[in-house]
Formats: sequence, structure tokens, C-alpha cells
Amino acid sequence: MRDRLLAATAAAVLLATGAAVPASAASGPGRTARTGAATVPCPRVAAPKVSRPPRPSPPPVGPEERTVGGPDLATPGLVIPPGVPAPPGITATSWIVADLDTGQVLGGCGPHEPGTPASVQKLLLAATMLPRLDPKQVVTVTAEDMDIEPGSSAVGLVEGGRYTVETVWLGLLLNSGNEAANVLARLGGGADGAAGGVRAMNEYAHRLGALQTHAVTPSGLDGPGQFTSAYDLALIARGCFADPTFRRYALTEATQIPAQPGRKTKGFQIQNENQLIYRYPGALGGKTGFTDLARHTYVGAAERGGRRLVATLLGAEPQPMRGWEQGAALLDWGFSLPRSASVGRLVEPGELTATPTASPSPPEASDEARPATASRPAADRVTRPWTVGAAAAGAGVLLLAGLLLRRRSSRRGRP
Repeated sequence: MRDRLLAATAAAVLLATGAAVPASAASGPGRTARTGAATVPCPRVAAPKVSRPPRPSPPPVGPEERTVGGPDLATPGLVIPPGVPAPPGITATSWIVADLDTGQVLGGCGPHEPGTPASVQKLLLAATMLPRLDPKQVVTVTAEDMDIEPGSSAVGLVEGGRYTVETVWLGLLLNSGNEAANVLARLGGGADGAAGGVRAMNEYAHRLGALQTHAVTPSGLDGPGQFTSAYDLALIARGCFADPTFRRYALTEATQIPAQPGRKTKGFQIQNENQLIYRYPGALGGKTGFTDLARHTYVGAAERGGRRLVATLLGAEPQPMRGWEQGAALLDWGFSLPRSASVGRLVEPGELTATPTASPSPPEASDEARPATASRPAADRVTRPWTVGAAAAGAGVLLLAGLLLRRRSSRRGRP
């Protein structure tokens, strides 16, 4: 016990001074789930006290969820490769840095700790709906689409207005329009409307391996039981940045929202709110988020030297660094590490889902916005995640194998 306390204290001192963390300390969080080693605290900076609603109790996280991507990720504390420089101190309660191409996780703080997403949840909406909707189709905004929390972020669409799907996407990703999220979820949700869209988002999250993600609203506005994790956000971001249309939208600096003569509204311009694309060399884009409950959340990606990294963070305060600045600091740290640095990996889509049964086809989009491409093949549709029954079956196979081996051994032991 004394040795563990000394190790944790020494690691904390090293983190505070920015020194390299030795292998024995850096691998400590990875051993937490396996050998009970002390958790290494995450480097943090003090933030001003703020008043906010009580944080909801997160759902229990099972061991199978904590170890997705590797056993070293099953820690509420810091996990980084042995001997590397300490990551920067930030205010986020959890974060992760990963390679978008190789899937290597370079490091994290509480990678699988549940958090409230705020508007970074719009990335899950994008990953789910971009393949389903034709960007050139014109859609009409309904009263239901405009039902958003008063004072929350909106791009300025009007009820009865007619816009291309691409314009709605840009309103979602540049200005975090909550009414835009409602439009896209409704269009992609088929006969069930926005509710069907949210259901499709949850199905797609589980196909990606984001087992801790549960969407209640398409926009990320707070809802009961709505959670995600830094690791899950990295999986979702990887899916987004694999789509060239998303990459183009994410780097768009400004666009024009057209006038609606029938509604007597003028056109206007909107700008991308993600400061990373203006101020960080090699930025690929990402998404900002904020609610009183979630605080600041952020996803940002960049490319340097042929290497594409993503940083995700939850539960941050904007002082002394804003969310995008904390993401930029984590990206700088990630790019400073050797390419071989790794504490785990991002699972591949479908890796954690059962084979070979596929779920029903995605619901058809509304007549206003038919998909530009055919529905996804069966291999790309959502299938059921691991179940207790599957685990029990696996345990039964192991038990039977053990009994057979024991029987053989007893036979061999006879004279």
C-alpha cells in the first residue's frame, strides 16, 4: 500500500512539472484493471468556480466496456505510453488522443468515463445521416423542427423555409444549429421522423463500437440518460473524417443562408465557430459543444507530417483555455510522440457486433430528401452488440473444454 501511494505521488509530481513519466508510473493506469495498481492522476489546471445543475448519475460501466480498445484504457486516470513527456494540464474531466488512420490511441484521461456530450453529439448525427441524405434535395422546415430549447444555438432557419440539405448540414456544423439537427434527424428517420433518426444514431454508435454512447436528442441538447465518452467520441470522429463530404463541410469557413421570400426573411452569412480551422496549422475541423450541464466539450482533428490525429474532450471549463485551445494543446502533445506510441486502439466498425445476422434496413428517408446512394449493404448495417447470452455461451464452451481436458488427464494418469 505504501509503495502504491509513493508511486502515485511521484507520478503526480512529474505530471505537474511537465517531466517525462517513467515506464513504471506511466503504465500504472493500464495495470489498474489487471493488478490493482494505483491510478495516476490526470494533469489539470485550476478553473474558476462556476454554478451548474447537478450532474446526472451516469449508467454503470461494465468491465467489457472499460476494456474496449485494450485493457490499459480501463482507468479513470491517466494512461500514456512509457517514458513519453507528460501531456498538458487542461480543465477537461476526460480526454483522448488517437490516430485517425491507424486507430492507435496515443493517450487519454479516463477514456471510458461517461460524460454529457452537448453539441459534439452532432458528429454522431453526421456520421449516421450523411450517407442517407441527398445534399442537393430541397427540404421544408416544419414547426416540429423549430421546437428547440429557448436560447439554445440556432442557425436561423425559419418555419416553412425551403433549403437544400447541404445548407442544413452547413448550418449544423458551422453554427451548431439545433433546428438543423431536428431537420436532418427527421429526414433520415423515415416514417418515425426525428425519433427514428435518434434510434438510427444509437444503432450506428453501437456498430462503431461506441457502447457507452446513448443519444436522446439529435442535437446534443441535454436529455435524461444521454451520455458518451472520450473514447466513443474518437470512434465517431473517425467515422466522420472518413467521409470526404464531412471533411469539406468541416473546413468551410462561411456560407450563405438564402432568403425566404415567402416568409419575408432576408439571406445572411454564417461563419464556422470552430476556431481551430483558422488558428491551427493543418487543422481538419471538428465540433464545439456547450450546455450548462455538460460544460464545454470538443472534438478537433489535424494533419501534420502525413499523420492525422484527433483529440476529444468532455467536461471542460473555458478558463484559462477555451475548449478548442485545450484540443490544440492535446494535438500538439500527440504530434510530439513517436508514431509507434500507443496505449490501445480504436476498434473497427462492426468488430464488437455479432455476426452474421443483420438488422432491418435503415428506414427510408422522407419524399423530400431521398438518399443519393443505395442503402448500405447488409455487412454495413447495424447488428446486435455482444449480449450476456453470447458471453454465457462462450463461458460454457470454455467450461466444456476444461472438463474434457480434465477427463483426458485423469485417463492418462491411470496405471
